[in-house]
Amino acid sequence: MNNDRFIRITCIFLILKKMPSYQRYIRQLSLPEIGRKGQEKLGNVSVLVVGAGGLGCPALLYLAAAGIGRIGIIDGDVVELSNLHRQVLYTEDDAGKLKTEAAVLKLSKLNSLTGVTAYPYWLNRDNAMEIIGEYDIIIDGTDNLPTRYLINDACVLLGKPFVYGSIYRFEGQVSLFNNGNSDGTRGPNYRDLFPEPPPAALVPGCQEAGVIGVLPGIIGTMQATEAIKWATGMNGLLNGALLIFDAIEYEARKVIIQPREDNPVSGRNPSIARLIDYEHFCNSQPQHGVSEITPEELKTWIDSGQEQILIDVRTAEEHEFFNIGGIHVEPHDIESIANTLHRETRAIFYCRTGRRSAEAIKRLKEIGTGGEMYNLRGGIEAWRRNIPLIR
Repeated sequence: MNNDRFIRITCIFLILKKMPSYQRYIRQLSLPEIGRKGQEKLGNVSVLVVGAGGLGCPALLYLAAAGIGRIGIIDGDVVELSNLHRQVLYTEDDAGKLKTEAAVLKLSKLNSLTGVTAYPYWLNRDNAMEIIGEYDIIIDGTDNLPTRYLINDACVLLGKPFVYGSIYRFEGQVSLFNNGNSDGTRGPNYRDLFPEPPPAALVPGCQEAGVIGVLPGIIGTMQATEAIKWATGMNGLLNGALLIFDAIEYEARKVIIQPREDNPVSGRNPSIARLIDYEHFCNSQPQHGVSEITPEELKTWIDSGQEQILIDVRTAEEHEFFNIGGIHVEPHDIESIANTLHRETRAIFYCRTGRRSAEAIKRLKEIGTGGEMYNLRGGIEAWRRNIPLIR
């Protein structure tokens, strides 16, 4: 190497060292798996994080810190004190604020070079195709089955990969679904693992089952890692594999996922060519003898001034955490309200998913209780996902 060329290279190196982006990312630039080209790829990629909760918060922090070019955040919820033990993006001062609003502020302070777009509402079948279509890879940070199947089907229809994550008490799962293979095919998706949703009663949320606060931090960080690996073209992706992590025993194992020929969205003869009603799909177990009402129908009744009694049959802790008004009575004490329900009374019962409230109605009918009794389809979870937040 001649002296002039050495001087030019040295000058370029010194200039790069003084650049803010170089200083910011120097630790990962030093990795041969990333380097300058990998960092450029990160800066050119866009990631949509669906859900800014326990999984989404750590994923968002590390994606922004890594230098992802554009991040989208979609969530219609507000910050509550009960979130803070696991949703580390927020502080006590954020209580009552929209999660997307608080997240954008924090991430912009963490890395002003990353563009952040907020969608302060829930992902649904009316907006999913448009929003997901704008991003390169999706991170599923949700905690409910309807949105999970919605993300899966939209990503398959649009040809987008997404990083799945879920938590339950002390166990977490991570996988990369619908990843593009070198031969032009796509890797397995969520419906290859779970073709049909289990009954909602068998899928308790954090409010009912509980979760140790650090677990979503671990799993959410794994999801961010998978997205970074995908963006930079690294090997070792969880394409066709489900990673299961046990936080008590500190054990991790992989389960191989095989594509299913009967997969309704990507199999040999797919039956789903457009997004469906996922609330109905995931809460379609028939409740014989029980009339149902959708969240949208109930909202119309309330807004029009029609008279009805709302009855929450969840636990006291669940009721205190979030409710839509009315009276509270636990299932074991449901017969105590029988005398308050008259023939002309219209009562709407609700719980988390609609199962306990349906059982409450059945019990009241068994003892001869009169009046119109309706079960809120999909429970409070469906209400929160489908009814716009009023601040």
